[in-house]
Amino acid sequence: MIRKIVKIHVDKCNGCGACATACHEGAITMKNGKAELVRDDYCDGLGNCLPVCPTGAIEIIEREALPFDESVLKNAEKKDSAEIFKNPAPSGSAKVPENSEEAEKPAFCGCPGSRAAKIERQNIERTASKATESRLSQWPVQIRLVPVNAPYFDGANLLVAADCTAYAYGNFHDDFIKNRIALIGCPKLDDTDYSEKLTEIIKQNNIKSVTCVRMSVPCCGGIENAVKTALRKSGKFIPWRVVIIDTNGNIIEG
Repeated sequence: MIRKIVKIHVDKCNGCGACATACHEGAITMKNGKAELVRDDYCDGLGNCLPVCPTGAIEIIEREALPFDESVLKNAEKKDSAEIFKNPAPSGSAKVPENSEEAEKPAFCGCPGSRAAKIERQNIERTASKATESRLSQWPVQIRLVPVNAPYFDGANLLVAADCTAYAYGNFHDDFIKNRIALIGCPKLDDTDYSEKLTEIIKQNNIKSVTCVRMSVPCCGGIENAVKTALRKSGKFIPWRVVIIDTNGNIIEG
């Protein structure tokens, strides 16, 4: 079948091993000091390895390849789930009570970003005066729907965010959407290459800066890669940054 898959340019690889560590499925290993894709069916094609490569030695291409075998996640997910049950998360984050029926449930097997977890938080009372106002300044917001030459792109500070981030991070509007043009998407659910449209948006408009906000789950590496690819292909030098939010709603990087 023709599908998206990782391609490693060995001549650019510096042997740091970051991609092999980032690949949860074990599709990439280090051989003779260089990264190598060892199994097509272990690569999901989402590109979690791309953002960590310091030399740009990895890209996502489309070619004939075996279908992705989701069963390769089984051992890793069992290990992750066992750690959660053994070491419950602190207050305000996802946690599973010890000696409970929940702790006795079998480990989840599948994509790390799809694992179910209950998040317990303290009750937060809001009055009308404290309610956060929307900072959204344009429509539409979906990357697939937004016009490339929309007038609001002129002189804009661009926000490209995974759609889950706005739900996970409580003050998303004030901290990220405010004074930015917001575009959202999910590289796992949308069967499209965001980098192509983002490249055109950056090329054809006076974009002042780009902020990418993603979740810490592996599949979100795709949206970060799309932003970096678009910036590179646009040929423009624009200030940019990546912010990573974990599933408990905490900023862990950026």
